[in-house]
Amino acid sequence: MAALKTTDDGKSLGHVLVTGGAGFLGNHIITLLTKRAACSKITCLDIRPAAKPVDGVDYAVGDITDNETMTQLFSKIKPTAVIHTASPVFNNNNREAMYKVNVEGTKNLLKVSQETGVRAFVYTSSSSVIHDTVSDLINADETYPYIMDDAQPEYYTTTKAKAEIAVLAANRTKEYPKFLTAAIRPSGMFGEGDVQVLPPGLSAYYRGQTKFQIGNNENLFDFTEITNVAHGHHLALAALLATSDREASGQALPLDHEKVDGEAFHITNDAPVYFFDFARMCWAAAGDQTQLSQVWVLSKDFGLFVATLMEWVFWLFGLGKPNLTRQQVKYTCMTRYYNINKAKQRLGYEPICGLQEGIRRGVKDALYRGVVVGQPMELKGKKID
Repeated sequence: MAALKTTDDGKSLGHVLVTGGAGFLGNHIITLLTKRAACSKITCLDIRPAAKPVDGVDYAVGDITDNETMTQLFSKIKPTAVIHTASPVFNNNNREAMYKVNVEGTKNLLKVSQETGVRAFVYTSSSSVIHDTVSDLINADETYPYIMDDAQPEYYTTTKAKAEIAVLAANRTKEYPKFLTAAIRPSGMFGEGDVQVLPPGLSAYYRGQTKFQIGNNENLFDFTEITNVAHGHHLALAALLATSDREASGQALPLDHEKVDGEAFHITNDAPVYFFDFARMCWAAAGDQTQLSQVWVLSKDFGLFVATLMEWVFWLFGLGKPNLTRQQVKYTCMTRYYNINKAKQRLGYEPICGLQEGIRRGVKDALYRGVVVGQPMELKGKKID
């Protein structure tokens, strides 16, 4: 694999290991780095084999919580850097697994990375680590405090926050002063390969639910196309390694307002959109022609009442998860968007895929994969322009 100039001095990223590389984000990071020829070598580490391996990439199967296995792997392949994306999905009900993977697994990877000479470590955090799932977030930046434990209704978010704290605390420790870390906080990831945002949203179209709106649709929300999230990880890793190289050559280190190591960065499409406008863009990409004049607007309180009733009925009769939940109503009506000036200034970040193009690609891909409940099955495996 040829190397591409990815830092000011023309060096590649070296050998990069991507945890969770068979997953949604991890696969996109590997694909992006491969297309850019940004590394001398890439290793994908996941708990399961990749469904569609990327040419030129090495694949390893292993549990990040197993210290012995990770130590053996890292000692053998000697990665220059780690991008750590591995995590259970946010709506996983297994709290023990969430803590074990997100917190203990991350701490284990940090320890093994430090002990085996890894130079840089980029962690996939979440923009939700500063959100209580109730209050509106308006132009929120990285100065906002973590919200965890009893103040955080989402246990997943607590584990992501604790892991991020551990990652940033591992930067330039007394024992490992040359080990550099950073965290990327994406908001509302969607795109090709998505299973959590686009497919459930599109199912509303095929259920004939596009003529209903909950709330007044005056709440801005940040959604982030997955390629942009991968791009943010690439920039963060390149910046960490550039800092490491500068330090090794005796050059001045970045000033506080330029610093990347030990820092967290919100990453979005830099295009907050009204929540139902995003939904309608997705529905339109699938073929919906509903006009605003045809839409019935329901209040948030009424939506919560209906969702509560549906959850109770579905629980009572063992029908699984209803089409509408109280959590979905809350997110549908909440304002949540972020200030990404820090990423722009320190990483040189700007989106490389716009919202509309990302929706077009993502909707096309979801229908092709046949993962939208209620979609015509003839659309599965069919190329759509």
